[in-house]
Amino acid sequence: MDTVIEKISEIELTATAIMEDASQRKKAFADEMAKRTAAFDARLEAETGQKIKELQADMEIRMNERLIKQQDNCAALLKAIEKRYEEHHVRYVEDLFQSMIKE
Repeated sequence: MDTVIEKISEIELTATAIMEDASQRKKAFADEMAKRTAAFDARLEAETGQKIKELQADMEIRMNERLIKQQDNCAALLKAIEKRYEEHHVRYVEDLFQSMIKE
């Protein structure tokens, strides 16, 4: 009977050792996964930040190009209006004067 109790005790000690080992491995695996997750998150955040900076720089360049184009178009339109005024200002004054004196 003592032999059976000794064997059961040995089995229980072995089972406890196996459970403790499994628990330690589980904890080690959880720690490793936490480190990998943190590294992945940091890398992803850095890549995302870099991509955002690149997009912002690209948008700024495109906006500056559009602004310059609009300024050039505005200057050309103003020049055309001034030219038309210089060519036709006498007629504009006469038309205005005639519309004022008409009954």
